[in-house]
Amino acid sequence: MSDEQITADSPCPIGARSAGRPRACEAEARTQELLSSAAELFLEKGYSKVSLEMIARRARVAVRTIYVKFGGKSGLFREILASGRDVYFDTMEDLETNQRPMREVLLDFGMRFHKLVSSGAVIKLYRMVIAEAHHDPELAEAFFESGPRQTRLALERYFNRPDVRTQLHDIPADQLVVHLMNCLMGDHLKRYLFAMPPSNPQDDALLVEQRVDLFLHGAKA
Repeated sequence: MSDEQITADSPCPIGARSAGRPRACEAEARTQELLSSAAELFLEKGYSKVSLEMIARRARVAVRTIYVKFGGKSGLFREILASGRDVYFDTMEDLETNQRPMREVLLDFGMRFHKLVSSGAVIKLYRMVIAEAHHDPELAEAFFESGPRQTRLALERYFNRPDVRTQLHDIPADQLVVHLMNCLMGDHLKRYLFAMPPSNPQDDALLVEQRVDLFLHGAKA
C-alpha cells in the first residue's frame, strides 16, 4: 500500500530475471505486485469503484490472470486481507501447540493484533468497509471471512485446548474470544472515525499488558 504495506515483501532478489518461463520467486514477486496494486486502488478509490480492468492496468497484467489466480475481485480482496494478516502473525508460534504460559501467549498475540489494527493501512481499510458494506454485502463478507473470522477461529481453538480450558471459567470458547477481543480493542473505534495522535511502543506494550490482564482477571478460574 502507499504508506504501509498490507502484503508481504517479495522473496525474489532485486533484478533477478531469467529468460523463458518465470522462476518461482519471479512469479511470487509478480503476484505480490498485483496484490499491492489492487490494495492501493481499493484504498484510493473504494472497493466498489475499482474494476478488474483498472487493477490489471496498474499491475501490468491481463484481466484473465486475475480471474485465473483469484476468481475475480472478491477473491483478490480476500487474498489481500490474508496476505496482510500473515505479515503480523506468520512468525507467531502456533496457538494450537504453543506451550508457554497463557499470559505470555496472549501478550504476544495482543501486541501483534494491536499493531495490525493500529496500522494506517488497516484503519483506512476498516473505514472503506464500514462505508461500503451496507450496499455491498459481498465486500463485508469477504472482509469478515478473511480477517476477523480467521483470528477468532485461531483463538477459539486455543481456548478449547484441554490444558488451557482447565485454567478458565466454564465459559464457551467463542465467548472468551469475544471478551478478549473487546478488551484488546478498547475504544479503538475512535481510530476508525477520527485522526488519533501517534502512540509509541512503550505505551502500546503497557496498554496491551493492561488489557490482557483485564481479560485474565475475568476469565481465569
